[in-house]
Order: sequence, then structure tokens, then C-alpha cells
Amino acid sequence: MSQGSGEHQLKYMFYPKSVAVIGASRKPGKIGHEILRNLIEYGYPGKIYPVNPSADEILGLKCYKSVLEIPDEVDLAVISVPAKFVPEVLEQCGKKGVKAVAVISAGFGEIGNVDLERKIVEIARKYNMRLLGPNIFGLVYTPSKLNASFGPRDVLPGNIAFISQSGALGIALMGWTILEEIGLSAVVSVGNKADIEDADLLEFFGKDEHTKVILIYMEGVKDGRKFMKVAREVSKRKPIVVIKAGRSERGAKAAASHTGSLAGSDRVYDAAFKQCGVLRANNFEEAFDWARALAILPPPSGENVVIITNGGGAGVLATDACEAYGLKLLEMPKDLEDKFRKYMPAFGSPHNPIDLTGQASEEQYKGALLEALNEPRIHSIILLYCQTIITDPEALADAIIEAYTQAKVKKPIVVNFVGGVECDRAMRKMEKAGIPTYPTPERAVSALAALHRWARYAGYIKQT
Repeated sequence: MSQGSGEHQLKYMFYPKSVAVIGASRKPGKIGHEILRNLIEYGYPGKIYPVNPSADEILGLKCYKSVLEIPDEVDLAVISVPAKFVPEVLEQCGKKGVKAVAVISAGFGEIGNVDLERKIVEIARKYNMRLLGPNIFGLVYTPSKLNASFGPRDVLPGNIAFISQSGALGIALMGWTILEEIGLSAVVSVGNKADIEDADLLEFFGKDEHTKVILIYMEGVKDGRKFMKVAREVSKRKPIVVIKAGRSERGAKAAASHTGSLAGSDRVYDAAFKQCGVLRANNFEEAFDWARALAILPPPSGENVVIITNGGGAGVLATDACEAYGLKLLEMPKDLEDKFRKYMPAFGSPHNPIDLTGQASEEQYKGALLEALNEPRIHSIILLYCQTIITDPEALADAIIEAYTQAKVKKPIVVNFVGGVECDRAMRKMEKAGIPTYPTPERAVSALAALHRWARYAGYIKQT
């Protein structure tokens, strides 16, 4: 199959005009029932065809005995039948002219059933169908209102594509993104990667107008050279964040037994990711922290970072973090120090960190932030706030949003508020306005550092 046709077929997976659920069930709690229900209740506008030889109707939809009985064309088939029946079902899909299939069923290469896995790939290729899986929880593509998974239903639309090799972890993280109000363009469970693998999805999402960041939970790759070649090109246009499991020797062995993947040496992966501009996160919290910043913020045009704070301690923690993560704090020239002195009492510090002191008002914060946003020698801003009785966190959030909106130039800003429930509400307000916020100074710095690393690779920051 040519790569061109393969890429073309992937469109039917994410933009299907019709979906058949083969193995649809009448029983709530069964995978075939939950996938069908998610498709209906998430609002998929295309045609949905349940296939079950022993049912006439499921969830109010006419049921078909086989995919061959469906009177219309079928773009995507989601298959949830026991592994031994999958080859027969795929043959029927091929004869029907189905363009893409997602095989939910487990019981293939991950348990040593390699021949059966090879067989289903051969059938898919014979009919020029792209095959996702097997051993997956499905896929979600929010621009198409498509939730063809048995994960949580109400995935929030956004511009981060999340690809997961682990089913249970992927489902859990779907739920977590809903809780944290993180928007996604897609969730794709890849399982055994028998046909469609990370590189194919990188090519698709690299060109997808609805995706700004690609985030992958990976245990191993099938074709390392292909992954590197594609990742090197895509990374120049869009950031790729990878959580690569199996750092330790025992972890690598566990990954190999989990999805039958070749884990390989961790040092090799590390070096390959660096060469390709892939950002490697240590855990999912860090990965989503980075992805949020990368999805929302413009890339910086230079290295100079300033910290604006009302608490010396928070400023020191952020300074330490900047050094640890490789961010360059601007050495403040005298004329800039004089500009920032206007927004602080006499005992404040206009050096970097810029310490407005605990007496700082909303207006002083806004003035200092506008100064930093409009100053061409400053390329990125870390804004910290420790809750005091002088300021109302939500009023301060409004002031920060106003400054960010009024600034002549758009540049990266990350924010950390430390305090009670009012701070939490204020941070959510800023998130909705497109300013990424974090619960600790270190996490804010880590996210900004990831943005700077990507901006260097993609050429936004010119290397001197």
C-alpha cells in the first residue's frame, strides 16, 4: 500500500460519514454497548449502524446481522468481537468497501498470538483498509463529535491530540483531562500497532488544522527509523511531547509483556528524541503541563525571561527552577529597572526576579506586566502571586487578562497563584482566557522551559 493512500485512508477514521459498530451489545456495561452509546450521546452526526446477528434494534437503532447487510457505504468499522472471529469480520468489511477499521478486541500479539495478528493485517492490506489496534479502547476526534471508545464520554474539545499505547492508562487520563478542563482534539488508542503506528498518526496530526500539540504515551516503537524521520519533520511545525515508559530495566520488560512492544534501550530513545526535537516528559502530569502551554502560547522570539512576583520566596524557587530547566533570566539593565520601580514601594526589588512585595495591588501587577509584555528585550514572563489580604485573586486575574489583551505584542506568559480556593477560581478564569496557570512555581517554569526548547528546535529562537 502506498503511503499516500495510507494517509488518505486515515481521514476516514477521523472524518467518517458513517460508522458500523460490529459486536454492538444490548447489555449496558458490555464494551459493544458502551461504544455505541458513546457514539450516540457524544453527538456524532453521521450514520451509525449497530451489527449484531441476534438483535433487531439496539439503543433505538436498527441492527444488522452483518456489515454486508448495511444498505449504505461504511467509512469506519469499530470491531468488538472475540479475537478468533476478527479475520472473518475483516473479510466482510473488505468486501463491503469499509475504508478504516478500529479493532477493539484483545488476544493477539500481546499474548503471543502473533500469527492471528499477522493474518488480520494481511486481510486489511488486501482490501486497502487501515487498521487501528488491535487491543485498544477506541478513538475520539472532537471536531467530528466522534467518540468511538469505551472511555469517558464528555471529552472536552481542544487542540491537543493524545495517543496512548496503554488502554487502562489512556482511559484514566481521558477522565483526568475532563476533571482538569484540558481540551483535546483527539484521543487515539494504538494498542499493538499492528498496522497504524505512531509515525502514521504523527503525519496525520502534523497536518491536522485542529491539532496544535501531539502528546504520546509510548512503550515502544515498531519502526524506529520511520518514527524519527516523521518526528523530525513534524516537530518543526508542531510540538511533540512523549511520555516514554520503561526507563528502568524492569519497566522495559513490563512494557514488552504489556503490548508485545519492543522497548529497547532507554538511552537510545533519549538520544533519538533529542535529535528529532521531541520533548520527553517524565510523567503524565508534566506532559500535560507542557502540552497546555505549547497549545496555547505563542513561541518566544528569544531567550530572555523575567519573573514578576509579590513574594520573595516564590521568586527564589522560580529562579532555582529556571537554572535547573535551562531558562535564561534577563540581567536587568538600569533603564528597565527604573521602569519597574514605578510599580513597587521603595523596598521592592526591580532586579530579576522583579519583587513587587506583598503590598502589590492589582493595578501595580497590571502595570508591571504591561511593561514586560511591551518591552522587546523581554521574551517570556513568569508571573507569581502569593495570596495576601491586599489583593483579591479574582480581581488580580482580571487585571492580568486585561494586560495580556491590551499588550502590543503577544509573548509567552505562565502563571502560578499560591493560596486558597479563591486562587483556584482565579487560575481557572485565566486558563479560560488563554493564559496557562500552574499550582507551583516549578511546574510553571518547567512548562515554559519546554516551550523554549521547542522554539529553539523549530527556529523561532535563533541560536547564537
